[in-house]
Amino acid sequence: MSPDRATLLKHDQSFFDALVANDLDHLKELLADDFILVGVEDGAVADRGIVLDLVASGSLQFPRIDSFPDEAIVRVVGKVGIVVGRTGMNFTNPDGTTFSAGSRYTHVYAADAHGSWRLISAQGTAIKT
Repeated sequence: MSPDRATLLKHDQSFFDALVANDLDHLKELLADDFILVGVEDGAVADRGIVLDLVASGSLQFPRIDSFPDEAIVRVVGKVGIVVGRTGMNFTNPDGTTFSAGSRYTHVYAADAHGSWRLISAQGTAIKT
């Protein structure tokens, strides 16, 4: 496994783990200041502040996220890393409704001034069975 692949997959897992653990401090480290999330359920767009506020308040919860790193496609182009992967997840929306989905996702990372990868964009698409 290439060092970039291993590092980006580790960051991906850290992101999922931080969501499940409601670990706001770790999410702040992982997410770029201009991070954008496109939701798997409804395509809603949320910036870093919204995501962090929802996690901090506990109104958006991820009881479980299963990932499949062996299936991931990882590419690095210059200072940009792209991970296309698959998850199975359960989450609770701010209105209290629950949602479970298998999804394909694309995570886009950019290397910061110190060479550390920061997640700048995440987009999920539900897999219909």
